[in-house]
Amino acid sequence: MTYDLIVIGGGPAGYLGAERAGHAGLKTLLIEKRFIGGVCLNEGCIPSKALLYSAKIYDNARYGEKYGITVQNAVLDHEKVIERKNKVVKTLVGGVKAQLKRNNVTVVEGFGEIAGRNSEGYEVKVGNDTYTAKRLLIATGSMPIIPPIPGVREGIEKGFVLTNREILDLKTVPASLVIVGGGVIGLEMASYFNSAGSKVTIIEMLDHIAGNTDREISNILMKNYQKKGIEFKLNAKVVEVKEGSVIYESNGEKFSAEADKVLMSIGRRPVVEGIGLENIGVEIEKGHIKVDERGKTNVPEVYAAGDVNGYSMLAHTAYREAEVCVNNMIGKKDIMRYNAIPSVIYTNPEVACVGETEETAKQKGIDYEVANISMRYSGRYVAENEGGDGICKVLVDKRYRKLIGAHMIGNYASEIIYGAGIMIETEMRVEDIKEIVFPHPTVCEIIREAIFEL
Repeated sequence: MTYDLIVIGGGPAGYLGAERAGHAGLKTLLIEKRFIGGVCLNEGCIPSKALLYSAKIYDNARYGEKYGITVQNAVLDHEKVIERKNKVVKTLVGGVKAQLKRNNVTVVEGFGEIAGRNSEGYEVKVGNDTYTAKRLLIATGSMPIIPPIPGVREGIEKGFVLTNREILDLKTVPASLVIVGGGVIGLEMASYFNSAGSKVTIIEMLDHIAGNTDREISNILMKNYQKKGIEFKLNAKVVEVKEGSVIYESNGEKFSAEADKVLMSIGRRPVVEGIGLENIGVEIEKGHIKVDERGKTNVPEVYAAGDVNGYSMLAHTAYREAEVCVNNMIGKKDIMRYNAIPSVIYTNPEVACVGETEETAKQKGIDYEVANISMRYSGRYVAENEGGDGICKVLVDKRYRKLIGAHMIGNYASEIIYGAGIMIETEMRVEDIKEIVFPHPTVCEIIREAIFEL
């Protein structure tokens, strides 16, 4: 059977791209080897947020006396938390399947491999079946990086070493959890399991946590974690994993961290092997599929979106990339822009950032001005965050007086950051932002307060 479009991969880029294509009238086939929704919906974004919300409720119950509320004998039932997480995932996967059906997308379960090209288009094999399409959208996503550290693969086989997949299905809370990698996944899992009762240790090779997050904000987040009892080993390199412990080096010395379980979260890599890219000559660059600003590869009518193109491994980036690809397929000119992609760490407190940091602005030679104020300038923040130490930092291009970056730590940050993203995307000037009326009292007013510092 011949289609207008075959989508390989059913994660955020794949399923949304298929939905948009079907809605536009393209006869679309979606091929997914494991489960609709991909890592984000089944083993990442959504299940982790379900766990983190349960932990937040539990923490509120335990420490409610600061707000005049006393709860006795509060208990976090991990099994029930996992049950609820599974229910949430099932509900949302069902919703995605319904959307695909509504948009007339045909779904095939199985491993899709590009076999080549014939007079009708590109051939993709799934088992013994072959499907053909005029266009391809490759959205095969990414997989956890498993480093060649002695003991890691054996630990995975024994269930002692975990990736994001396994840790979200643990039946019991480990007494001690060592997390290798202080990025988003590691920090979010540290937040949950710390609240659930684990002794958590994070081992990070860099001298800071949270990757490219504004350094001042990542330092505040680390201090908040340390107050909760989470230990950090920075400038540390894991050299061996044994049953019950992790061996790491720091400043030329070796140390051991006790561990009932180990979470390996040092990053992810695009899935480009074994899917037949070489059969049609798709160009690979530094381990990812090379695409232009329209999502096009070097091969005619072959597009790539999501983690597989290596630009920004975030579900919301994947959504937009898929839309850009489909728009270009149907003749609507569209390009992908990466200057205002928000990023969030859904810990307690939340961290949210968009645009340039001071570090990247300096690297690019941008002459900028910065305003940095306490979140206590927001009345609602003070009312809802006893003793909160959040901040909001905004960066403005001095020459054009336009917003180029916004960074904050404090609850509700995840729901606010898109507004700053719009301001950056539309190149709003300081004077324009000052004229916007923000609702009061809200935490989002902090952006306006920061702008008025300039």
